[in-house]
Amino acid sequence: MIALTNGNAPVQAAPDTSVLNQQNFSTDVIYQIVTDRFLDGNSANNPTGAAFSPGCQNLRVYCGGDWAGIIAKINDNYFTDLGISALWISQPVENIYAVINYSGVNNTAYHGYWARDFKKTNPAFGSMTEFQNLIQAAHAKNIKIIIDFAPNHTSPASETNPSFAENGRFYNNGVLMGSYTGDTSGYFHHNGGSNFATIEDGIYRNLYDLADFNHNNNTVDSYFKESIKLWLNMGIDGIRVDAVKHMPFGWQKSWMSYIYNYKPVFTFGEWFLGVNEISPENYHFANDSGMSLLDFEFGQTARQVFRDNTANMYDLDAMINRTAAAYTQIADQVTFIDNHDMDRFHTTGASARRLEQALAFTLTSRGVPAIYYGTEQYMTGNGDPDNRAMMTSFNRTSTAYQLTKKLALLRKTNPALAYGTTQQRWLNNDVYIYERKFGNNVTVIAINRGSAPVSISGLATSLPAGTYGDVLSGLLNGNSISASANGGVSTFTLGAGAVGVWQYTASASAPAIGNIGPDMGKAGNVVTIDGRGFGAAKGTVFFDTTAVTGATIVSWEDTQIKVVVPAIAAKKYQVKIRSSAGSDSNSYANYNVLSGDQVTVRFVVSGATTVFGENVYLAGNVAELGGWESAKAIGPMYNQVLHAYPTWYYDVSVPANTTLQYKYFKKNGQAIVWQSGNNRTFTTPTSGTATVHINW
Repeated sequence: MIALTNGNAPVQAAPDTSVLNQQNFSTDVIYQIVTDRFLDGNSANNPTGAAFSPGCQNLRVYCGGDWAGIIAKINDNYFTDLGISALWISQPVENIYAVINYSGVNNTAYHGYWARDFKKTNPAFGSMTEFQNLIQAAHAKNIKIIIDFAPNHTSPASETNPSFAENGRFYNNGVLMGSYTGDTSGYFHHNGGSNFATIEDGIYRNLYDLADFNHNNNTVDSYFKESIKLWLNMGIDGIRVDAVKHMPFGWQKSWMSYIYNYKPVFTFGEWFLGVNEISPENYHFANDSGMSLLDFEFGQTARQVFRDNTANMYDLDAMINRTAAAYTQIADQVTFIDNHDMDRFHTTGASARRLEQALAFTLTSRGVPAIYYGTEQYMTGNGDPDNRAMMTSFNRTSTAYQLTKKLALLRKTNPALAYGTTQQRWLNNDVYIYERKFGNNVTVIAINRGSAPVSISGLATSLPAGTYGDVLSGLLNGNSISASANGGVSTFTLGAGAVGVWQYTASASAPAIGNIGPDMGKAGNVVTIDGRGFGAAKGTVFFDTTAVTGATIVSWEDTQIKVVVPAIAAKKYQVKIRSSAGSDSNSYANYNVLSGDQVTVRFVVSGATTVFGENVYLAGNVAELGGWESAKAIGPMYNQVLHAYPTWYYDVSVPANTTLQYKYFKKNGQAIVWQSGNNRTFTTPTSGTATVHINW
């Protein structure tokens, strides 16, 4: 047991949420590394000539960071001392070697996003053996490894100039598969660059000048299943998927089903949202694809409030409430305040306290917090590539470093931060006091971003009676508070710029589910349920009313259960557990049971004319097509890029080797007009992709 106290009750020992649990990152803090910019641990693998910049004077070419450098900092406990238990590294695959001159400036693939072979390593980062060494070194310190992975594209290419860069070529373990120009096999899209005006345009046109994969191609589909399987076999613990907004959603769901059927690991995608941008499509993707997302809505709002002063604490609270309602699994979304695609949070001459407040907010909020390398060292830099400079310091005494360490430990020891609900308890323009609660565990956080102290009176909490010391030990000028028997807190002063954190832990009095991972799968898949108070003896797991007992419960511990998904109808289920003592847990919503192995089918219908405001949808007899429920149908379908109106299309994840019945319908507001005649039928392939094209 970990013997910590909060002045009122002992802190519960953290369960083993180590590298043995690759489905749940709720108690983890992720540290994002641009591999080339962290530490040069092996100068022998540095590129030569124009591709390399000694001293990192040119931030658009390689600077020497590699896996050996990351291993060195793992072994000297830089990450362990910081409280980090997961490292998100740059895409490890082989990238193009060409030096590309854009507007007189040399550029290389130092960032890892210009792939050429997804089955080999980038030699500037290290060999396959060195990658295995990285995994082993991290796991020895109980640190997970997340790889960036970008199946949307290869590298910059020109349709009319095959000599530009490497012409988007991609390889299969050294064997050339194809090039962008002369693409007779249809591996790529050739629809020009996206203007990002619509979701469809972003999916089926190129992201800038990057050669854009056609995922409806059988070879491309199998290539990315084989490629990710290789990295899963290397022992990775998680995947961050680049540019999920720019790939067919149906293909991604099918790909995720493949991963979860083979070796499930926590997976989250990048769906970029700008300042004040709210996207229903973003929510739908997170809730239905089987993949979590980087929570840009969280990050952009936090930057407005703590960095830019363009929003206040009311806006912060509104974002927390809005996203809690919109995301089915809010605790699985990955939160952050800056990354490699944004200006760094800290700016030269700015108050360090604002960064520290934003870090405290992120580390104590719902979701899985991710910290961009160097944020704990107050690194600055606006825009690409200045936001990707070489790591400036490994100082372990900075306030931001110490703050992260203390709150990362709290995420391990108090499940209220990992799994809890969020309730606003006191609010004005500059002060936000919120409570996180899970079972009997409580954490209360107070942040004053203002320049004047504030008297806090009338604060109500779930804290039992007692005096509570600041978890941060006054690091950000927080102080002790006293709670009465009803949770009311005596009036106290929250200093200018102060952050206070107070917490209470107690043994579970009833079972409580905190996380289920993954949240999508088919019958026979094993699902991991994490939480508290399950008891030591096997009880029952319910999928709605279907009870799972006995041998189909693989393991049962007080904080974790592994259970086989039963043979039940495909749909979304409420999952709960009943302990051997007969106590029921909370219900965990919307576990998505699939009809079986998935493939991607492009559904196309021609001659579907519509009036203004009317769209075409697809429905069918399986859950993946909505089970004939119009509210769950696929759509609205697309009609601009691959096919033009009145032809409509959509890529859909559907069960393999299955005869589907389906129909299209037109919808305008609440009015629905179904396609006439009998249901159409189509038998899906056992693997790969397919297209079915009919007339309305």
